[in-house]
Amino acid sequence: MHYDPEANIMSWEISKSPISHAVEFGNFIIHLSQARQPVLIEILNASKFVGQVDKTKLTDFKKQIAEAN
Repeated sequence: MHYDPEANIMSWEISKSPISHAVEFGNFIIHLSQARQPVLIEILNASKFVGQVDKTKLTDFKKQIAEAN
């Protein structure tokens, strides 16, 4: 996994296969092989995405504690 702070993009290589094409889903770009298998996944505006994940984890954690009490 790699984060480029200048571009604010997080990426991780899943396979060494050659990239044939890419599909974009919002802030996600999934690069696919000729066989339509994921090769590389990129997250645009990664700092915002990571922040949302952290907030979700914190909210879930607080909810679990509240339910346990």
